[in-house]
Amino acid sequence: MSKKAMVYIQSGGPTSVINTSLYGAIREAQRHPEEIEGIYGSLNGVEGLLNDRLIDLGKEDDSTIELLKQTPGAILGTTRYKLPKDLHDEQYGRIIETLKKHNIGYVFVNGGNDSMDTCYKLSLLAKELNLDIKVMGVPKTVDNDLAETDHSLGFSSAAKYVANTVKEIIIDAQVYRRGKVFIIEIMGRNAGWLTATVDLLPEGFRPDLIYLPENKFDVEKFLADSKRIFEEKGHVIAALSEGIQFERDTSTARVDSFGHMQLGGAGADLARIVESRLDLPTRAIELSLPQRAYSFLTSKVDQDEAIACGTIAVQKALEGMTGHMIAIKRVSSKPYQVKYEPVDISKIANVERVVPQSMMIDDTHMAPSFREYCLPLIQGEIQVEYEDGIIKAAVLKKVPVK
Repeated sequence: MSKKAMVYIQSGGPTSVINTSLYGAIREAQRHPEEIEGIYGSLNGVEGLLNDRLIDLGKEDDSTIELLKQTPGAILGTTRYKLPKDLHDEQYGRIIETLKKHNIGYVFVNGGNDSMDTCYKLSLLAKELNLDIKVMGVPKTVDNDLAETDHSLGFSSAAKYVANTVKEIIIDAQVYRRGKVFIIEIMGRNAGWLTATVDLLPEGFRPDLIYLPENKFDVEKFLADSKRIFEEKGHVIAALSEGIQFERDTSTARVDSFGHMQLGGAGADLARIVESRLDLPTRAIELSLPQRAYSFLTSKVDQDEAIACGTIAVQKALEGMTGHMIAIKRVSSKPYQVKYEPVDISKIANVERVVPQSMMIDDTHMAPSFREYCLPLIQGEIQVEYEDGIIKAAVLKKVPVK
């Protein structure tokens, strides 16, 4: 077997462990110098392949590679670039040119639904042209909406952040005899997995109301419930997914190449409705980017599974597998145990997994099955390295591949 290089692609929204998957892939590749002649990173996702912007990860210091495990964000840069359906489009010609130029035989795509669409198209391209290029997917999305996997890398850490941050907000909100209507907006376009994690909090430290995009949102009921709870407690805590639907002005919202509208602002819009309709003081809190990029609350379970998925993706590619994503399959919840299985990428690309109704009771509680599902995922803490009180992060040299 002739030696080939590998290239790693990060795509879509970053997470606190997306670089940890990269770490796993790099370390596994380093164990196979007889088969992998170069370990490359594609800058800004598939755009790096389109524009021949690759960096040599083999030139990075070992200490930098170790820091990947506590570095959030996408260190290679990310993208939401959508490849055309037509595999004969000139863009694919540019990608093939880059792959051939650098003798790349292994491509790894780390991302969510849209990224798996990219992974699928690249695998079809290699197959159609009969190229000796293996394409494998590594799951990632804080939204936890990837199909065919028990959960997605990044979700567990984001869930840990959301639950703990909301708890702190609630402690603060309870100090006044007469407080406010607090509306906490959490990530989640069509899937409310992250918002649902607030249900892990014990009574007394959890929101009064929980709204997921899987359910129809009734503004009038929300107002009535908020008024009732405020009269009883002197404050209201409502947690909602950014993707809940109600009448609001989204005419100026941006739309990405995959047709997804840029979300955000649902909480602020609802706060204005409460102010005008109920004449109650409000505070809208948007958790925003920290929920997907906060290294200090990284789940140890998430970190371990991210390393495993990156590692196994490389192993399977070296065995000759292509067109698959490494999925996490739960064996048991008590004790928590998983196994890793490659799943045909065609079953995953552009498929969205939402919170099932069986895991919901109403807009105040999730079902016990959700707690059993989610609680094991946020377990364990990672040890982070500091410098002058600041968490250290990896900084790449980004040596170009010639």
